[in-house]
Amino acid sequence: MEISQRAQNISASPTLAIDAKAKQMIADGKKVINFGAGEPDFDTPEHIKKAAVEALKEGATKYTPVAGIPSLKKAIIEKFSMDNGLDYESDQIVVSCGAKHSLYNAFMILCQQGDEVLLPAPYWVSYLEQIKLAGATPVAIKTREENGFKVTPEELQQAITSKTRLIILNSPGNPTGAVYTRDELSALAEVLVKNNVYIISDEIYEKLVYDGQEHISIAALDTQVKDCTVVINGMSKSYSMTGWRIGYTAAPHNVARSMANLQSHSTSNPTSIAQAGARAAITGSQAPLENMLEQFAERRKYMVESLKSMPGISCNIPGGAFYVFPNIKDLIGKSFNDKTIQNASDFASLALDEIQVAMVPGIAFGENECFRLSYATSMNSIEEGLNRLRRLLDKLQ
Repeated sequence: MEISQRAQNISASPTLAIDAKAKQMIADGKKVINFGAGEPDFDTPEHIKKAAVEALKEGATKYTPVAGIPSLKKAIIEKFSMDNGLDYESDQIVVSCGAKHSLYNAFMILCQQGDEVLLPAPYWVSYLEQIKLAGATPVAIKTREENGFKVTPEELQQAITSKTRLIILNSPGNPTGAVYTRDELSALAEVLVKNNVYIISDEIYEKLVYDGQEHISIAALDTQVKDCTVVINGMSKSYSMTGWRIGYTAAPHNVARSMANLQSHSTSNPTSIAQAGARAAITGSQAPLENMLEQFAERRKYMVESLKSMPGISCNIPGGAFYVFPNIKDLIGKSFNDKTIQNASDFASLALDEIQVAMVPGIAFGENECFRLSYATSMNSIEEGLNRLRRLLDKLQ
């Protein structure tokens, strides 16, 4: 059976592939330290699970409105107002089957064949594939480590052409943890508005910021920016609800309406009982989130300090999310057991094969001098994994 060209152009997710290989090695009895997964190691808070169980018992198991139940949309609207200073109406909110689904809807609605979509690199792996699925062309803007992996207004302006349709911004970012300040976003917004470029703002890591930094939604800068921005968010990261698959968008009326129409012919509504859990997450106690953030901050500090003390590795301290993105350019050309390191992919393969430490090579994110480690795992695993890594580095020649 012949596969469509569209399907042939899709690449498998490298992050999920690394995670799957590590889990298979664990199943085979190997003691793997897995830094690959992008999900919190904490359980979903009890009050969220309880809300879903109660919804199940009450028979909330039927179709819901395609774009989400009214009570959840109301909670999301109140969340935007309280947390971000953004005002939306109910028909501007679309609840989907995870933030990845929300992004897919947005790209499919906003992109046309031949459009260019600006993609600051390093970028999350699925942006690239979703842009291609929408018939558009991804245009990577290489950012620099010394700038905290954040795109500058000058770099942005240089990348814009007559075909540029939109840009995807991710703050806090995956894989780098970069957090844009209000002034930085304002400078970017000035360029984007002047050039009539739409914005998709992926804010899934919004609540995971450190050192007193503040998450700013670019849509909150002013009405003009808001009117050309689609905000993406969801429940997976902040509330440890990765398997619940609830994401949401806030967008101009016509965009939200088109996204709901698209969703009505693809997935229909997100799971009914998961929506009940999402409502409880947003409106209920935030204490579990605060506890998780406190532990993430401790792990982040330990991981960055450890990596920076290792020979041949440099590492920025991430402002948000739960990843570090160390650079190994000073290790290129070194070898171990006749295996020479030419890039981060070689290094990641060496680490998994020789010391059973799983990491994601930066090529997955458009930067092959770096690799991503997640600190969404226990401190014991972090300590053991980094100790193994240090011993490997000591053996390189």
